[in-house]
Amino acid sequence: MNVLDTSGLRCPLPVLKAKKALKLLSAGEKLKIIATDPGAIKDFHHFCEVTGDLLEKVSNNDGTITFIISKCSQN
Repeated sequence: MNVLDTSGLRCPLPVLKAKKALKLLSAGEKLKIIATDPGAIKDFHHFCEVTGDLLEKVSNNDGTITFIISKCSQN
């Protein structure tokens, strides 16, 4: 699984960096994103609705938010 650490970055940078990283993946591959911006939760839900990619998991551990996104499309 590919990992992208966006800790310390504020909106919209975590989503923009994830979008770039997902473009390099094939359908079915997964990206783990680590973020610290609380706004990223809403941003990644919206991002996946728009792109059609699957937000498989969101966890928040003392302000460190981890997302698992499965690429569903070739966009």
